[in-house]
Amino acid sequence: MLHKLLAQEDAQLPGEALVVPQDDIEDHEEPVYGAGVLQVYLDVQRGAGDGLASRPDGVDATPGEHWPPEGAVLLIVVVDGRPDLLKQCLGPEVRARLKKEVEQMKAQDPNFRPGLVVLQVGDRDDSNLYISMKIKAAAEFALQLDKNTFKYVFCCRLFGKIGINATHMRLPKTATESEVLDSIREVNENSSIHGLIVQLPLDSVNKMDTEKVTNAVAPEKDVDGLTSVNAGKLARGDLGDCFIPCTPNGCMELIKQTGISVAGKKAVVIGRSKIVGAPMHDLLLWSHATVTTCHSRTANLTEEVSKADILVVGIGKAEMVKGEWIKKGAVVIDCGINHIPDESKPSGKRVVGDVHYTSAKEQAGFITPVPGGVGPMTVAMLMANTVLSARRFLDSHQPGKWNISYTELNLQRPVPSDIVISRSCVPKPIDCMAREVGLLSDEVELYGKTKAKVQLSIMKRLQAQPDGKYVVVTGITPTPLGEGKSTTTIGLVQALGAHLKLNVFACVRQPSQGPTFGIKGGAAGGGYSQVIPMEEFNLHLTGDIHAITAANNLVAAAIDARMFHENTQSDKALYNRLVPLSGGKRQFSPIQINRLKKLGIEKTDPATLTEEEVTRFARLDMNPDAVTWQRVLDTNDRFLRKITIGQGSTEKGFTREAQFDITVASEIMAVLALTSSLEDMRRRLANMVVATSRSGQPITSEDLGVSGALAVLMRDAIKPNLMQTLEGTPVFVHAGPFANIAHGNSSILADKIALKLVGPEGFVVTEAGFGADIGMEKFFNIKCRYSGLRPHVVVLVATVRALKMHGGGPTVTAGMPLPKEYVEENLDLLVKGCGNMKKQIENARHFGVPVVVAVNAFKTDTEAELDLICGVAKAAGAFDAVHCTHWAEGGAGAVALGQAVQRASEAPSDFKFLYDVELPIADKIRIIAQKIYGADDIELLPEAQHKGFGNLPICMAKTHLSLSHEADKKGVPTGFVVPIRDIRASVGAGFLFPLVGTMPTIPGLPTRPCFYDIDLDPETEQVNGLF
Repeated sequence: MLHKLLAQEDAQLPGEALVVPQDDIEDHEEPVYGAGVLQVYLDVQRGAGDGLASRPDGVDATPGEHWPPEGAVLLIVVVDGRPDLLKQCLGPEVRARLKKEVEQMKAQDPNFRPGLVVLQVGDRDDSNLYISMKIKAAAEFALQLDKNTFKYVFCCRLFGKIGINATHMRLPKTATESEVLDSIREVNENSSIHGLIVQLPLDSVNKMDTEKVTNAVAPEKDVDGLTSVNAGKLARGDLGDCFIPCTPNGCMELIKQTGISVAGKKAVVIGRSKIVGAPMHDLLLWSHATVTTCHSRTANLTEEVSKADILVVGIGKAEMVKGEWIKKGAVVIDCGINHIPDESKPSGKRVVGDVHYTSAKEQAGFITPVPGGVGPMTVAMLMANTVLSARRFLDSHQPGKWNISYTELNLQRPVPSDIVISRSCVPKPIDCMAREVGLLSDEVELYGKTKAKVQLSIMKRLQAQPDGKYVVVTGITPTPLGEGKSTTTIGLVQALGAHLKLNVFACVRQPSQGPTFGIKGGAAGGGYSQVIPMEEFNLHLTGDIHAITAANNLVAAAIDARMFHENTQSDKALYNRLVPLSGGKRQFSPIQINRLKKLGIEKTDPATLTEEEVTRFARLDMNPDAVTWQRVLDTNDRFLRKITIGQGSTEKGFTREAQFDITVASEIMAVLALTSSLEDMRRRLANMVVATSRSGQPITSEDLGVSGALAVLMRDAIKPNLMQTLEGTPVFVHAGPFANIAHGNSSILADKIALKLVGPEGFVVTEAGFGADIGMEKFFNIKCRYSGLRPHVVVLVATVRALKMHGGGPTVTAGMPLPKEYVEENLDLLVKGCGNMKKQIENARHFGVPVVVAVNAFKTDTEAELDLICGVAKAAGAFDAVHCTHWAEGGAGAVALGQAVQRASEAPSDFKFLYDVELPIADKIRIIAQKIYGADDIELLPEAQHKGFGNLPICMAKTHLSLSHEADKKGVPTGFVVPIRDIRASVGAGFLFPLVGTMPTIPGLPTRPCFYDIDLDPETEQVNGLF
């Protein structure tokens, strides 16, 4: 092929090469390399004729072969028997190198492609032409000179594409400086763009500060190398940490290709512009040349030029430098582009450089022509800079390649309150945390300085990346005080991250404000193992729970409003209001079309429905006694457990009994926790069954017409919330479903994103609510079933006090001092209670996952008690058991736990579900009751008989204070039958929840709630009293 031939050191064309008469070439210029050269022209018009009889390499064309290949353009080769400066720089080497680099990046990340944006203000013809060249070069790397601009010096189409996404962003001439800066900011924050060029001049009718606009480009995307940051680094010699302006960089490449060493040579640069002269001086200087910069006021310019071994000219004056000025054998790089009159040209002018070429070529050893010398190399260097920027971006954003700083704790004794500890630690800015863990700026929405939401688009970017190790933290059957699962979760991630230097994410639930102001207090962990700031974590966070409250109550309002309107209107009146006239025409909304399809009515014109179809469409006919959807509130309030609604006179006597649940008990919260995408959430919200019709048909939120509005209310809540621990490790806080009537685990989305971010050697630690019989069982059978994720390790949290309670110790009451049995050593009581721990170890092993027992130590525990628990746990089949002091010591107190979890994650595992979802409902419930709770059997009470949706997993709603259904039965109860009083369906969330006994769905306030201690300091605006 011809372009290969040109790469030879001494190019010679074969005698059989096709010669096209000059008359066939319009407006042909004189050869640029002087007289006596051989000129070969190939004027190819695709589709005309059967191709050329022979190829320029002398090989006969095969029958029917077209040469050049499809896509070739006019190719003009000028050869004079000596090396020319354009052969290698415009040959296939550049294309091949850049294409190979892009392919390597795509192999590393199949979704990745370098991106370039050229921003133009106005519509100047010269800018349009230059931009089109850049765009074409980016997409195809066709370093081709337009014949009407650069004539026929050297046009070479390099076949194949290197794969840069190039975009022309055009702003009108009326654009203001502010609008231009906003556009630049938008591109700066777009992670798919790696190069940004602001085309100069800025052709606007408004005043523009070119320096300000140029410097607004992010230095890491400044592939033109014109920002002050890149210019400063170049001047300082930091060539490996900046972008070099394309024209000077191209000049250096041309000089290098002469084979002449720059080091020690005398170089002269004529011109001191920021685009060419000044950076050219710096490049030559840092290449160890002795450099002189000349300009319009330089004395004895001819004398300075005559000393130059290397001469670079960019002064902007046509043919100013004469041949007699130039040292014999010098390398001459002409960067000038000037137009001079030429009546022989159709345009009346021709393009020349700053050097008088005809005389200079007699003196120069090497010289670049104008046009066609520096110009193509400028575009080549632009492409090279774009690929370099993309490579830097990809290298610095490799999943699992974190550059994270940790926060050192200042431990105090005695351990202060949680809020004092939280406030003593200054959190990293959350945008800094996001960068440290590999999140891109356009993937993060900041909510102040300490919390942010993460866009779901990251899942597509990271989809090809391997997951990290998956760990779930659960516990033995707890006391009413809780046994520190959240604290252990945070202590473990601080140990794995800050102390063992592993990538690690905690994924935890967002706490309800009900317990925060009730009796339990906050849920951010405690002591020196906390999520911070704890007041942000425990209060509103980013408003997700409020969004769920609004969405849930919109459904409730829609239910009662629909029943009211159906009860007070005729079919026709109801239909006409549901499908109102608009512009003299009725039209179904998309959600109403869905309902028609569900009813089997394949019509889209409201006027064509029959009376029977109108009735079926308009009337849901909900049974007021079969409405299962309740209103919610994120506050503990016992007096909302049963209410009467509709007592206002405007409701015309349509009253019914209803109730409030706490917001985290809403099915919408469970949907949020189990969804895998925005589309999946929309589908789940639509499928939620909210009532039953009088004929026994389930009524969904889609039937009500409200599901689309719910998705709108939840569009931000679906994005996980990013926070951090006291020691600077990342935390996702997302979703907070109740662990009794719902599944009690944080979101699948947060886990999936975190597993990609940590990389294959990292860890994601999540927490399951309540004891292993509740939260862990649901984590495996529901959450893992829908997520497809497989855990590597179970961490089972145990405490001395809880095991003593299970051994027969006195009743533990929240808000009351612990009896002496719990604060004094009592090994006999402890041994009796260890049966509960052994049963929970057994429960975890039912799923085939290694178990590490974490004994959460309190200051009153003795070494003998802690060692006893560890010994019993190992004997019961735990992979390992260690006692931890993370509450008092932070991550340092959980290092042994972290090491045990590391080892366990490498151990063989055989994960399996407890039951097949296709089994009958009663069989699935029976398996859970017998294998997990230790029951003899179950009893389905009348209300629990003959329920539908039998292929859904089971979410048992029972007390968390006992393995049995009776809260006062401690230890390991036996010989009991679990009564199932009803089975309800959360069809949108995707599970059935059997009710075991009486299960309040909104807590009440105690005699002395936590809010007595909570206040705001008006001077500092600090929250006091949270714990």
